[in-house]
Amino acid sequence: MKKLVVSKTDPCKACLSCVRACSEAFYKTFDPDLSCIRIVAKPDGEPKVQNCIMCGKCARTCPEGAITQNAKGVYMIDKKKCVGCGKCIKVCPFQAIVEKEIRGEKKAQTIEAVCQGCGLCTATCPQGAIQLSHFTDNQILAEVDALCRF
Repeated sequence: MKKLVVSKTDPCKACLSCVRACSEAFYKTFDPDLSCIRIVAKPDGEPKVQNCIMCGKCARTCPEGAITQNAKGVYMIDKKKCVGCGKCIKVCPFQAIVEKEIRGEKKAQTIEAVCQGCGLCTATCPQGAIQLSHFTDNQILAEVDALCRF
């Protein structure tokens, strides 16, 4: 499995070049909500680069069983089963689930773009803040578990 890794020596400056490259490559438009890479603020206000790695924490947390993994390994939300409780949103360590209003009801919605490990974001980052590394699934899941203990 490929994973985006942020450089410790070349910090992200939140220029959104990677976000733009991703959304334009896959959707032909610049829309941060369509990009599979996110720039979020750390508690100290510094930018943090992240993306969903399909850890499944959302599916394990959903009390209604509305989140399932499809044949390609992507977690999807069944809008008919979703009751809008927001537990999946709170538990997602990557902010890859957002709340959307659908026909007057609040529902959880996954950000549909899934990182394919294409490396386009690494090539467009002017800071050199992002690298693409290869990890085993167990290594990535161990990292997710460690991050979720905060």
